[in-house]
Amino acid sequence: MAKKNSYMFTSKQHTQKGIMSTILGVISLATLAYAVVMSYLRAGDIPRQYGAAAMLVMIFAFTGVALGVISKTERDKFYLFTYLGIGLNVLALAVISVILYAGAYAS
Repeated sequence: MAKKNSYMFTSKQHTQKGIMSTILGVISLATLAYAVVMSYLRAGDIPRQYGAAAMLVMIFAFTGVALGVISKTERDKFYLFTYLGIGLNVLALAVISVILYAGAYAS
């Protein structure tokens, strides 16, 4: 018996909103990482711009989650970037929540 090569051709594509959600998640996490590292290096004496960056991170993360959820509703698409984007943005929201919680209850 000869081995049959079986290829599956499909017209599926990744969702554009899912890719954008992933990009927003990466930007959010990179911005948070930069702000945390720079705050550590400055021994907690941080300028107001880091707070503004954290606010933008929240906006980007909420937008990324919304784009991920919207892209999940598209039919006959690949959802790798959709799930990755939702995960990264939820992680960014969790990190910013921990930072805000720690800042509110620090002594």
